[in-house]
Amino acid sequence: MSEITGRGWDFPPHLDERNNITMVEDDTLIRNAILIILNTARGERVMRPEFGCDIHEMIFSPANQHTAATVERLVSEAIKRWEPRIILREVRVTPGQAEWGELLIEISYQIKSTHDVRSLVYPFYLTPA
Repeated sequence: MSEITGRGWDFPPHLDERNNITMVEDDTLIRNAILIILNTARGERVMRPEFGCDIHEMIFSPANQHTAATVERLVSEAIKRWEPRIILREVRVTPGQAEWGELLIEISYQIKSTHDVRSLVYPFYLTPA
């Protein structure tokens, strides 16, 4: 399967016990790619300013349903644009701990090459009120 989904550096990059860059492949590589998309603010990469996700613009928004709906849309758009190895099935954002300004982003996706369904939860923190 790795010839289809690829092989790349683990995220965050680190060395293994033999001082080699840790490599990952298949579903781990795709999961890491999704996390990189979400952790990168658009404009942050000099040579690729369109790469990333606009959720970072929501940092001062309240942790409510309106913000959750906006974050849902922004995450969906970014993943659909930047991760072609998957079919995005669902993005659901729910407010978590209000005093922490937490939003829980639940992402469900299918790997195109294997039809495996995967999911991950990404906690995103807004500035608490």
